[in-house]
Amino acid sequence: MKKFIGYIQLMRPANVVTSVADVLAGIAISGYVLMHSGNLQLLPIILLCISTIGLYSGGIIFNDVFDAELDKKERPERAIPSGLISKREASIFGAVFFFIGVVAAAIYNPISQHVAVAIMIACLIYNRFLKHSAIFGPLNMGLCRGLNLLLGVSIIPEFVQVWWYLAMIPIVYIAAITMISRGEVHGGSKKTLYFAALLYLLVIGSVIAFAAINTQLPLTIAFLVPFSVMIFMPLFKAIQNPEGRNIGKAVKAGVIALILLNAAWAASFGAWQLAIIIVILLPLSLGLSKAFAVT
Repeated sequence: MKKFIGYIQLMRPANVVTSVADVLAGIAISGYVLMHSGNLQLLPIILLCISTIGLYSGGIIFNDVFDAELDKKERPERAIPSGLISKREASIFGAVFFFIGVVAAAIYNPISQHVAVAIMIACLIYNRFLKHSAIFGPLNMGLCRGLNLLLGVSIIPEFVQVWWYLAMIPIVYIAAITMISRGEVHGGSKKTLYFAALLYLLVIGSVIAFAAINTQLPLTIAFLVPFSVMIFMPLFKAIQNPEGRNIGKAVKAGVIALILLNAAWAASFGAWQLAIIIVILLPLSLGLSKAFAVT
């Protein structure tokens, strides 16, 4: 049982829930739910959700595989450095999830498969080469989330070419969180935290702009307000005292708040039913975050 829990810890289940929210937001952006409101086919949605669960789990597992030596010093309680799970076992575990993620997407359509493969490659490049790069590391991590949003959009394959640029928004948001996370162990810089706050405002402004264009502003604001509270309160506390513990809370809040951001995306494109379903994922992610580490 202890080893089983160790495997679950490797997956960061609270984070995995946020990846499902990414895909559901992408599906909302594609218009799939509105187009098929009278005869909604659930299988494509299920396949893409399985795909993102596999891809995100694989990426986060390999994060710990590549960081095993560093974690011996900074986070010795984790499953690999504690000796609970070997690097080989974790690598096989991660590879299985990557396989599931790519195959589930391939079953649906080739475009989804291509996006899934791109996510897998981006995850591995980040974990192996760019994680400790001050500039390219955060951008690469953001790319993973941006592609994950497009994985949802690929439910209507031709719409990936229409909405590809929306991937820039999660790239900016996750890049901000990744920059903040550099200070989780030894503390961070106030300048970095202020810059992250600026990027957060840019993300919020972008969603508001699309909501205004689509005449969906009131409902979108209803999701953006709690999102803003959730990300800015711990961030401002970290700015006041940028020690590792406060920064860790800001990072955790930023990751889980993705669910509210994705709900806002769904609302801004008129898919209010899907926005509510996405929000329902929030208590699940919060509950899992109390039992398993987010970062």
